[in-house]
Amino acid sequence: MTKNSIWTIVGVIVAIVIAWVLVNALFALIGVVFKLLVVAVVALLVFLALRYFFANRASS
Repeated sequence: MTKNSIWTIVGVIVAIVIAWVLVNALFALIGVVFKLLVVAVVALLVFLALRYFFANRASS
């Protein structure tokens, strides 16, 4: 094996490790954003339901 082929193999391994870390970070970020969106939608639905419930109760 020549010195160039060893550095090529090391470079490929380092590139794979960096890509793995970046993809994990990206998926973690996407997961957090998705959770925030779901929480916002559920909070809005609960708010509207509570507003409807108390509005009907006040008019009765």
